[in-house]
Amino acid sequence: FARIIKYLSACKGELKKISWPTVSQTTRNFGIVIAVIIVMSAFIFALDQGLYALLGLVMETSA
Repeated sequence: FARIIKYLSACKGELKKISWPTVSQTTRNFGIVIAVIIVMSAFIFALDQGLYALLGLVMETSA
């Protein structure tokens, strides 16, 4: 039981050493993540539509 208390005490000490981000940093990083997700989603959507159209042309001409 003493080992568990020692472990939890060490964890508490390590948590105090962490430099947590501010609210403004967290908000900024969240915005960046959302923007990257939107850009990548648009890119993948465009790529998918282009490949689908290309496949349609290939399938149409080979028949």
